[in-house]
Amino acid sequence: MTNTTRLTVAQALVRFLAQQWTERDGVEHRLIAGCIGIFGHGNVAGIGQALAEQGAGTHDPLPYYLARNEQAMVHTAVGYARQSDRLSTLACTSSIGPGATNMVTGAALATINRLPVLLLPGDLFATRVASPVLQELEDPRSYDVSVNDCLKPVSRFWDRVNRPEQLPAALLGAMRVLTDPAETGAVTLALPQDVQAEAYDWPEELFARRVWHVARPVPEPAALARAAELLRGSRRPLIVAGGGVRYSGACAELARFAGRHGVPVAETQAGKGALPYDHPCAVGAIGHTGTRAADTLAREADLVIGIGTRYSDFTTASRTLFRQAGFLNVNVAAFDAAKHAAETLVADAREALKALDDVDWRADPDWTGRAAELAAGWQAETDRFYGGTELTQPVVLGVLNEVAAGGVVVNAAGSMPGDLHRLWRASDPGQYHVEYGYSCMGYEIAGGLGVKLAAPEREVFVLVGDGSYLMMAQEIATAVQEGVKLVIVLVDNQGFASIGALSESVGALRLGTAYRKRGPDGRLDGERLPVDLAANAASLGADVLTAADPQTLRTALAKAVASPRTTVVYVETVPGPAPAAEAWWDVPVAEVSGLAEARAARERYDEAKRDQRPYL
Repeated sequence: MTNTTRLTVAQALVRFLAQQWTERDGVEHRLIAGCIGIFGHGNVAGIGQALAEQGAGTHDPLPYYLARNEQAMVHTAVGYARQSDRLSTLACTSSIGPGATNMVTGAALATINRLPVLLLPGDLFATRVASPVLQELEDPRSYDVSVNDCLKPVSRFWDRVNRPEQLPAALLGAMRVLTDPAETGAVTLALPQDVQAEAYDWPEELFARRVWHVARPVPEPAALARAAELLRGSRRPLIVAGGGVRYSGACAELARFAGRHGVPVAETQAGKGALPYDHPCAVGAIGHTGTRAADTLAREADLVIGIGTRYSDFTTASRTLFRQAGFLNVNVAAFDAAKHAAETLVADAREALKALDDVDWRADPDWTGRAAELAAGWQAETDRFYGGTELTQPVVLGVLNEVAAGGVVVNAAGSMPGDLHRLWRASDPGQYHVEYGYSCMGYEIAGGLGVKLAAPEREVFVLVGDGSYLMMAQEIATAVQEGVKLVIVLVDNQGFASIGALSESVGALRLGTAYRKRGPDGRLDGERLPVDLAANAASLGADVLTAADPQTLRTALAKAVASPRTTVVYVETVPGPAPAAEAWWDVPVAEVSGLAEARAARERYDEAKRDQRPYL
């Protein structure tokens, strides 16, 4: 006879999550390292009560963190998952209604970036005894629709637990996807609020310690033979290293393969740091935000070896960059491996690199030498951008790069990801954390909180612009509440600098991109808004320092590092030289316009469009 324990659905859920582990290469990690959430009527009596019963939501094995915004708490889970190389994450709980729909953006970000997060939104009454209940979306076509259905297209697994008996299968399905490197992303279990509180006799084996083994698929022999043939036929190969290199722990294998075979290595945003910036084969960032070195080689390469990349339009410069190359793609996900009509190796990046390392082949020595010369030239360019005497954005990055050695820099949107991608000198794979799969403004502080929770031994430097800060600054209060120390570099450029420049380039006249009052003629070009960002940060509980030049910035950052408290370093930047894009990005321009600026932009657009290749 099976032993059972009588618990509510929510109590069973919490007990189950606390017993889930991942294992890879003999090392185990808690799969769900904690729960972050905000309680409302749709989850407080269920998950909230269950967390309180197991230790006031504060103790192992499932600590609870109070967030200030539902989107932000998913960003925190994403930051945690990425810093943990996808082997551990956080669960996020919200009420039904706006709490649930606020998580849609975070779920999309997680799924696009192939990062595991578990979402536990409350839902309507499964019994429908009181419908329509507070925050119910009434769909006249079906009584089985709730706002949680919005999470379906941005989740890799979605289920609604309408009966207690459904919970075990839903939980096992959720864990399967969270731990599958090829399938992972946001996972949603919608939990009707009456069902959360319903009791059931659960089999004890549901709460047994369960270890999910994270596989390392090896290359299929025939595919490996085809890949080896491609390598032997290549004289000018270029590796594009994506996030999969880091997540599989393949950085050492990448360095060995590139060095032995003389292959230059370019990096995507997610892959930056896969090689130390000063490695002989490292040529830096690739694509629209790439270095001159990497983009020059990309145009001349005869074979692109994509490792763990999903080939976003920034990476391919909207399919204008790889003009002569064929593709060999290594990816654990067949969907990404098959892009651009590539020869595919569907395998773990580390295992694939080990297998490819045995191929008797080497790139043309002249090609390897040319790559080294181009990379050295770009390092000299970086020195020039870093060496200014005024607080331009590149100078801010240079000072931060100097101070942040051994720490983690976190950023997400605006003009900073481009400058970081080109200029940041990453010395290890965990030092660079820029979310650019979704380029979500507001990610930075919340994501940085997740990074710090996952890596408390490292300093975390959150780099955030004013536009992104004003969208989601409130997780400073969460960091202060939890005693989680962040160094936040708040860069004030009075609006949206990146989109302002883009607006000007497409003939949109920088409309709506500056923080200014409406002027006498009705335009948004009046005096600057009297917004005090430093005072705002202080009101949320952070210490605040200001910097007016490179030396005071260096001093302020050193003081922030020495402090045990979350500290915001406020910097007002000035316009100045910054690296220009070496490659195109396809942003359609008005085909007809009465503005001369837009007509000129369209001519440039049509000319650039001719270089696009289908890649298939």
